[in-house]
Amino acid sequence: MKLLTLLSLILIVFFKTGNLLSANNLFNVDNILLEKSNSSNKQLTNQAIQEAFKKLNNRILLKEDILKISNLKLSSIKELVAFYKISKDSNDKENKVNYSITFDKNKIHNLFYEKGILYSDISDYEFYILPILIRENQIYIFSNNYFYENWKQSKKYDLIEFILPLENIEVIQKINITRSNLLNLDLNSLFEEFPDKNVAIALIEYSTDDKNKIYLKSRIQNKIFTKNLNIQKKEPKISNFKEQIILEIKEEIINLVKSQNLIDIKTPSFLNARFDLDNKNNLAILNLKINKIELIQNLLVQELNKNYVNLKIKYLGKLEKLKTQLKNENINILFLNDQWVITIL
Repeated sequence: MKLLTLLSLILIVFFKTGNLLSANNLFNVDNILLEKSNSSNKQLTNQAIQEAFKKLNNRILLKEDILKISNLKLSSIKELVAFYKISKDSNDKENKVNYSITFDKNKIHNLFYEKGILYSDISDYEFYILPILIRENQIYIFSNNYFYENWKQSKKYDLIEFILPLENIEVIQKINITRSNLLNLDLNSLFEEFPDKNVAIALIEYSTDDKNKIYLKSRIQNKIFTKNLNIQKKEPKISNFKEQIILEIKEEIINLVKSQNLIDIKTPSFLNARFDLDNKNNLAILNLKINKIELIQNLLVQELNKNYVNLKIKYLGKLEKLKTQLKNENINILFLNDQWVITIL
């Protein structure tokens, strides 16, 4: 009886602890650097909150959904803030302050629920991309290819880390073999060193005209996507149209990755699982790890005894996504004997 009482007390703490202070909080926005000038602290804070909200939306929302809350008033945005902190950059000689803004997950969820917005929670930030230049019926892969040479020098996106494959004679041979029909390039063969990664090729038919054609073929979470892009020069006198092409291809890829990691707040999922109690499988340790997982909304005890706890997990998103986030916290989940079993690795 004492054991059950103790376990019950542990579970009360276990299920009521939030993940607001998690270092990996999806709704935390860092590095909002502002110059003080003649602004008051209140004005600076208001500006930081607005910029953080915009940065958060760009990070987790599709382009079309950003528009749905683009006109949200400052007073409404401030209500979404859980807390913020201010620091001074010791290396900065100018009068600047650095804000870190954390938005309340439940309030953000309520806002997205009301607006019918799905948001993206990306776990794999690496994306392997090979831009191929086609000019005057010639193919340029690694050498004399502006897009390959300057891909990483363009505007940095903190959401996705674009990685370019190193020059490889086998890759060149594979592309040359299919040069008459590049649209049929096999991504699995081209990126065989990265079988579980998100990858893409961008065939860029570049000309000096104000409009260029791009064929994008990607593999995201083991699904193949193809898309044709027609990129129009934004300004007739723009100095670097090639730079614009790189940025728009990146934006398209980021939107594709987001679309495959969407979470619908209106349709949570449930998973029943057993957690065996022993020296390794400690509830206190599981508590600390579970609190770091954004997808899990809450847990419900279905059965409790001295040997195990049967849990009902309410979570958002796909099961594979949940399993990945559990694995990242060294929590294993397996389907054994017609039942899900959770263990700490």
